[in-house]
This record gives sequence, C-alpha cells and structure tokens, in this order.
Amino acid sequence: MTLKEKVNADYIKAFKEKNTVKKNLLSVVKSEITTIEKNILLQNLSDSEVTKILNKIAKSLNETIKALSPIDGKGEDLVQACVELSIIQCYLPTLMSKEEVDAKVNELVLSGITQIGSIMKEFATLPADKKMVSESIKEIVK
Repeated sequence: MTLKEKVNADYIKAFKEKNTVKKNLLSVVKSEITTIEKNILLQNLSDSEVTKILNKIAKSLNETIKALSPIDGKGEDLVQACVELSIIQCYLPTLMSKEEVDAKVNELVLSGITQIGSIMKEFATLPADKKMVSESIKEIVK
C-alpha cells in the first residue's frame, strides 16, 4: 500500500468514525497531493513526494506550536496543533538519532569523504534532521 493510499484509507476511516480533527487534517493532505498531481500532470505521486508534503505540513505545525504558548489563552489551539502533528508523524519515517547520525558521519569521514557538501549529499535520502546532520559534521570534521 502506497503512502497516498494509506492517507486515503485513513481519511475514510476517520470520516466513518467521526474523528473531525484527523479527517480535516487528512483532507488538507489529500488536497495538497491532488494539487501537485494536477500541476505536474501525474496520476500517482511517489511515496517520497508524499513524504515531502507531509514534512512540509509537519514543519508548519512545529512552527505553530512554537508560536503558541498556553499563557496567551490559546492552550486549546496548542493542544490541537500537537494532536495534528502526532497524526502527521505516524506517516513519516522515524528520524535517525544523534548517535546514528554521528556514526554515519564518522563512517563517511573514515572512508575519505571530508567535504561538508559531499557528506550532506549522503544524507539526502536518509530520514535525518538536516540541521542535526550539519551540526554533527561541523563537530566531527573540524
């Protein structure tokens, strides 16, 4: 089952269960997928393309969570953003830990790759926080 099919199936399930938060969020994801498919004239986006859409939405939710504080009387909005982020994270691959990133960077440095750009290219397809990767490279490659 592709990621797009999983989102569609979960949307239908949320609709039947009357889970409005999940249904509304997945509706946004589905519309993003449809818009991109129409723009590039494709029937089905690949899982990596759908993951990019999910990452974009997760990043937006993270920024919303950082902007809201429960002191401002917006605790309900903060809770909803956290719930939506947890839903999106179910579809995203688990990110590499700091230790895994450090080990991979060390492995690449030992194999002779010492330029930051070259090391970052190796992480392009891996599920890792690029900021953490960059910091790890700077620590190790001094």
